[in-house]
Amino acid sequence: DVSLGLEDQEKVGIIGVNGTGKSTILSLIAGRDEADEGTITMRTGLRVSYLPQDPSFDPELTVLENTMAAAKGGDEQWDILGEAVAMLGRLGITDPDLPMKILSGGQRKRAALAAALLSPCDLLILDEPTNHLDHDMVEWLQDWLSGYRGALIMVTHDRYFLDEVTSTIWEIDRGKIYSYNANYEGYLQKKQERLDFALASERKMEALYKQDLAWMMRGARARSTKQKAHIQRFEALRDREKIVEERNAVISSLPTRMGNKTIEISDLSKSFDGKTLFRGFTYTFRKTDRIGIIGPNGCGKSTLVRILLGLLPPDTGKVEIGQTLTFGYFSQENEALDESMRVIDYVRDGAEYIRTQDGLVSATSMCEQFLFDSASQYTPIASLSGGEKRRLYLLRILMESPNVLILDEPTNDLDIQTLQILEDYLDHFAGIVIAISHDRYFLDRVVNRIFSFEEDGTLAQSEGGYEDYRLHLLQREEPDSLAVQPPAPKTQAPRSHQPKVKTSLSYKEQREYEALEGTIESLTARSKELDDEIRSASADYTRLVELTTEKEAVEQQLEASIERYLELEEMIETIKNQGR
Repeated sequence: DVSLGLEDQEKVGIIGVNGTGKSTILSLIAGRDEADEGTITMRTGLRVSYLPQDPSFDPELTVLENTMAAAKGGDEQWDILGEAVAMLGRLGITDPDLPMKILSGGQRKRAALAAALLSPCDLLILDEPTNHLDHDMVEWLQDWLSGYRGALIMVTHDRYFLDEVTSTIWEIDRGKIYSYNANYEGYLQKKQERLDFALASERKMEALYKQDLAWMMRGARARSTKQKAHIQRFEALRDREKIVEERNAVISSLPTRMGNKTIEISDLSKSFDGKTLFRGFTYTFRKTDRIGIIGPNGCGKSTLVRILLGLLPPDTGKVEIGQTLTFGYFSQENEALDESMRVIDYVRDGAEYIRTQDGLVSATSMCEQFLFDSASQYTPIASLSGGEKRRLYLLRILMESPNVLILDEPTNDLDIQTLQILEDYLDHFAGIVIAISHDRYFLDRVVNRIFSFEEDGTLAQSEGGYEDYRLHLLQREEPDSLAVQPPAPKTQAPRSHQPKVKTSLSYKEQREYEALEGTIESLTARSKELDDEIRSASADYTRLVELTTEKEAVEQQLEASIERYLELEEMIETIKNQGR
């Protein structure tokens, strides 16, 4: 019984738990499926372009031929040949004449995205457009869609992306769709207001139901004179769909004991087909490390973690693993699930119970925490959606109680609610987390150090999350705006020339200023951690040297960040005074 309308140039983001029907409603609007009941009415002549979750192509044609065929350009489609080649290149497909059949799943999805964006349309429908895009591609697509002049409906789990692009959120929840006239941040506030109101109404109905129940249970004489309307009201209250307050239970797992030796990487290098992916990489993981690994597609991120797991050999260098480490690996591709198994049996194959700080938690309870209710736990895996299978695969890994958790693109195909559960779990995970992700929100939420793949094959390190990394990048690329410049020759400007008065910070300066406070907090916290580690490592000379060196580097970075923050504060104050 869904009734909704879409305005011209409205930009809608659809969110909801996996399996609730997000892709289904996109397919219905795109005309690929038919509804059981009701109608979908479109403006006469409305042109629709659709990116499905799993696009299909002719494997015998080239990437460019398939893209052009899917772009729906009619007889004039070859007029956009150059634009198609440029867009494929922007999405990481630099050889458009490759046969489609040799492309990976991620490359096929990017080719389909290029076709959808190139198709002339009034309504653009995108199902998970940010999957398989690296950070630069996501930010480019975000800017492209922000400037798009038509209507847009999309499913994505990238929360920063939803914030920047959408003007409306449609939330699918228990077979209903709620519309919020807001971006993702506004949706969170409006949803909480809706839930608070609904829960207050539920409490009133529960109180009324208890009164009526007491009335109904009086003696036989009273029952003989009951009013029909009163009885009907009682039955309506009894049979109503009850609203249950969402649980926000914290799962604090107790992983296998971790000894002093964790993961030690020494002078690691790897090349493929003459291309150096990384070289000379050395790092010793701390027990509480939260590492985010970023870089363009194909740079070697998954290769690096596969070497750590012993699944691939390095060209040079070595990886030493502590004997007490237990790995949990959430790969991009699900393991081969036995689809005849029931959900609960698959989870129990991992473990019957998981130890937490509050005691043992059963597989059944963990299923409920990860959004598999009592009914769905006994359904065969074959009946689950692709996203539900990813959630189940994640739960199975967590049930095995690892103390090193490696997540390769965990945000692909996981809904926002599951991501929030995972993020809360990682807050209380007493072990090492290594995450490859293009999701900027997830990285800012979870990690405290970034490894970024550079063009020269090195891995750069920066403290903090993704926005902190971006700030470090800006500081590296831009000269100090307050640096003393050499005086210009007198011939370049007349004596009467006056320097232009600055009326505001530049966009990059403003972003830098906003991020610096978090950077300073992160560096200060790390400095305190190092003080504690130095005290406890006084008997280990080698470790003490490593910690002292890092402490000096952190202090230098902290001092530079504070100095820059004060400089920008002074600039803001100067601009304010000029305005007066």
